[in-house]
Amino acid sequence: MATPAAQAATPDDDTTTLTGAEIRRIQEKQIPAPAWKIAIRYAMDKRGTPYVWGGASRQGYDCSGLMLRAYEAAGIELPRTAAEQYGAFSRKISWDDLKPGDLVFFSGLGHVGMISKPGYMVHSPHTGDVVKEEKLSDWRRQAFVGAVRPDRAGVREWKQVLEHREETGPAPLTASVE
Repeated sequence: MATPAAQAATPDDDTTTLTGAEIRRIQEKQIPAPAWKIAIRYAMDKRGTPYVWGGASRQGYDCSGLMLRAYEAAGIELPRTAAEQYGAFSRKISWDDLKPGDLVFFSGLGHVGMISKPGYMVHSPHTGDVVKEEKLSDWRRQAFVGAVRPDRAGVREWKQVLEHREETGPAPLTASVE
């Protein structure tokens, strides 16, 4: 007859032993992906979708509509237009400090794309084109206005600014005659 200690070590026991690597793999699966990774995945999955002015759906995207939906998929709500998206964050990112997930703005805030990997961006360029990834060219660098790194706190602050503007109304116009 087996002793209780011997019984505990039998193959019929429901005990599972995991290695450190297996435990890390299980823990990593439980950690949600960072917002920027989710946003990039969303935008990259839309490659080939036609550019549609004012578009923000699978029928078509304009540049800011693609960024809006990409970060929405990651749980971050952005304003609608490129200029508002740039203004939603007080911290600006320089050309030399760009990282995947950063929103990059060009041509007087008339265009926005997202850094997909070093030296590349995903964007919806213009009418007649499709969402695509392209290399950041010298021309893009010359047209570069700035970049932001979306985060939930920055957007909340921007919403508060907009709400305050709505509550207080437009600033009164004043003029002086000399």
